[in-house]
Amino acid sequence: MQHSDTVSKDAENTGTDRRDFLYYATAATGAVVTGAAVWPLIDSMNPSADVTALSSVRVDLADVPLGTRIMVKWHGKPVFIDHRPPERIEMARADDNNPDLIDPATDAERAQRPEWLVVIGVCTHLGCIPLGQEESDPRGDWGGWFCPCHGSHYDTAGRIRKGPAPRNLDLPPYEFTEDTVVTIG
Repeated sequence: MQHSDTVSKDAENTGTDRRDFLYYATAATGAVVTGAAVWPLIDSMNPSADVTALSSVRVDLADVPLGTRIMVKWHGKPVFIDHRPPERIEMARADDNNPDLIDPATDAERAQRPEWLVVIGVCTHLGCIPLGQEESDPRGDWGGWFCPCHGSHYDTAGRIRKGPAPRNLDLPPYEFTEDTVVTIG
């Protein structure tokens, strides 16, 4: 009697061990197959080689005359670079402590060098490109940029002064690597 009890318990343990092994093996195989199926999707979210190549833009400003605004592309967005004359700098600094600023920031916080303002040229309301790069463009009530889509006005420091835009023109990460060379990104 005892022998058959031992045999049935051994058979029962062997069945349980075999079943546990099959569960673990199936779960491990499922995890590997799921990982192999999901990996291409995750990998496709990485930036492509052409985008990675544009991760930083180097701009030589030596030939940009005082009072001129230029545009370069960085990450597919326009970046406005304004070589500001003293009167434009003064206009920006005069409004540093203005309590009516929608998104308060001083000119010194927005421009690393007073004569050069570097901003992303995309309206912070709905993503339109503001006018003001060309001398003939409307520049709004504060002499900066004017968004024709919904009427936002930016001042000479790129601060929002009037309109539906919720914040100032964004600043890209940039640094002056040489006296007249700025690297954006």
